[in-house]
Amino acid sequence: MGRPRKISKDDILDAAERVIEHLGSTGLSIDAVAQKAGISKSRVVYDHKSKSGLLEALVARQMAREMADVAEAVVRHRHTLHPELFARIELASRSLTDTDRAIVMAVSASMSSAEHLQDRIREWKCIDMDAMQAGPRPEAAVMAYLALTGMFCLDLFGHPQWTASEKATILDGVRSIYENLPLNTPPIFPKT
Repeated sequence: MGRPRKISKDDILDAAERVIEHLGSTGLSIDAVAQKAGISKSRVVYDHKSKSGLLEALVARQMAREMADVAEAVVRHRHTLHPELFARIELASRSLTDTDRAIVMAVSASMSSAEHLQDRIREWKCIDMDAMQAGPRPEAAVMAYLALTGMFCLDLFGHPQWTASEKATILDGVRSIYENLPLNTPPIFPKT
């Protein structure tokens, strides 16, 4: 007889992502995740307490992944005018997966009643805004970042669906906002 398979917290979160991808946010439940992971419901509850806890763990994991990707991209862009901005522009060229979109929809649907999820997302965006304002030409960086964020939100919701060439053109435009915004632009963004 073989050893029982060890299930990690990441295995549970992977199962939650698969549930969301296949059933949407309405299909996410402790039972569905336990079944998908092949474990007991009590194990999911022990690790995450609730559906909201699962979503918060998914957000935290995605934040950690994204922050690691940004850190690596900042190193690649260390010789640009604004490494933090140009790193995020590079990462925005990636294609989003159906799982990415499904998770965002699930988190979005839950945010109205889960203030701690709102706090996590705000924390994530404050990190980005602080990075934009810490570099040279902070007003231009914030304007470009806002354009980048708008493009990303549209991309998450799958409309419009840009080709790789169209997306590259848009991202060149975002770079252009940073590079060409007049230097006498008054500071309009408070520090987060």
